[in-house]
Parts: sequence; C-alpha cells; structure tokens
Amino acid sequence: MRIHVAHSPDSDDAFMFYAINHKKIDTKGYEFIDVLSDIETLNKEALKGTYEVSAISIHAFPYVADKYALLSSGASMGDNYGPMVVAKEKFDINQLKNKKIAVPGTLTSAFLALQLFLESKDFNYEVIPFDQIIPAVKEGKVDAGLIIHEGQLTYKDEGLECIVDLGKWWYEKTEGLPLPLGGNVIRKDLGEKVMKEISEILKESIKYSLEHREEAVDYALKFARDMTKEKADKFIGMYVNDLTVDYGQRGKKAIELFLNEAKNLNLIPDIPEIKFV
Repeated sequence: MRIHVAHSPDSDDAFMFYAINHKKIDTKGYEFIDVLSDIETLNKEALKGTYEVSAISIHAFPYVADKYALLSSGASMGDNYGPMVVAKEKFDINQLKNKKIAVPGTLTSAFLALQLFLESKDFNYEVIPFDQIIPAVKEGKVDAGLIIHEGQLTYKDEGLECIVDLGKWWYEKTEGLPLPLGGNVIRKDLGEKVMKEISEILKESIKYSLEHREEAVDYALKFARDMTKEKADKFIGMYVNDLTVDYGQRGKKAIELFLNEAKNLNLIPDIPEIKFV
C-alpha cells in the first residue's frame, strides 16, 4: 500500500523521517512517498483530505478532525520557546496591535498563539511565506514578523530584535506547559489496523533518528537552509525530542488547553474529541 507522507521541507521533519526514507527500519510492506510543502499549504490540503499522512498545525486540527486522527508521535512543541515576533528595533509589546505584522499563514499555530497573546483576531497582518518574513522585516515592508522554523535561531544574525517569544509566554501563562505547534495526522478512512501499523512505523522512525543522531542530522542538514551543523542540531533538538516520540499526558493537556483557550475567544470552531492513534 502506498502512503503519502506530507511534511515541511525542514531539518526537523527530515530528521524524523530519515529512517523511513533510507529504509533503516522495517516498513511492513508499506511504500512511503515523501511530499514536501510549506505548513500552510499542508493545512489547506488537509482540509481536502489529500494525503494519507500529513504534518499539520495544531490550529488546523479542529477543521480536519472529521477526516483525520492525530498520531501519538510527531509533535512539534515549543517547551519554553517557540514562534517569535521580531522587528528591526525593540518596542513595547503593548504597541503590537498597532503594528503591521507579517505572518506565515492564518491556519498556523503560531498565528493562533499570536491571537491568544493579543486576545484578539482584529489586528493588522499580512500573510507572507515563512522564509520571506525576515527579509520583509529587514526591508521595512512590515513593522514586525511572526517567525517559525529556523528563523527562531537565525533572526539575531539578521540584526533583528525579539519583541515576544510566544513559546516562553505560553509556558509562563500555563505554569509549565509546552506550546503545541505541529502534529502528524492520519486519515481515518484507512481503518484502525492500518492506522495503528503506520503509527508504529512513524514512531520507530523518530526513535531511530534519536538513537542514531549523527547520521540523521547529517541527512537533515540538506534541509537546514544555510544553517551550520551546530545550529541545525540545536534546532532539531528543540522540536524532535521525547514529546515527539509520544505526546504523553503533558503534551495532550497542552493541546486541549491551547484549543480550549482559542474556542473561548471564538478564534476556532467547536473542538471535536481529540483522538490519538
């Protein structure tokens, strides 16, 4: 059976799926096909149920829960760190609502976290591809930018200042919970048996990379967008860790709280029962 696995062309996702792509583990007769695309495009494709397995933003899950279940592995969580709003010069966070902010997509968890931080959906923003946000801020096309992925480690090299780290804000607000950003989902129409088997294979792939870090990082460097190996390794460690192997109770609690807070502010529709496979 062919299984399309759609994910971002980033070093952390490449690290997670290294063992599958290089046949380092038993894939139990399944043929896995990589599909690479930015996270906002993947969110939109998930609305249509395009791929059997896909990375999505946790923000997008309520919109696709009729078609997909969350896999118990593959989480990207910011544990006292996460997406940041950056600018050329420091300014008071109370001024954020009056600034034009570049964002990487309206279904991203970073965008929902920013809405929660501002306690509003009404602010001035412009959707820009995530890898063009830092240049847009530097060139003065926007006042500030909401950065995700490797930009969280490279923005200082570009001469930018952090206005707020939303992962740190969430950690303090929730007294120690990680900020749920991304997860892997699997289509329900595959059936329970296939869903469970694929879940086990994907979990084994993540565990293999963590146990064979050097070779997996070397592979992931191809997707690290000009980062040094040291920075790429640090970034991968931020988003591929024990919570990625399994959400655990702490991760599940974080997702429930994140979505409930958003629902209370009418930022998302009703939250379905969250099923983990």
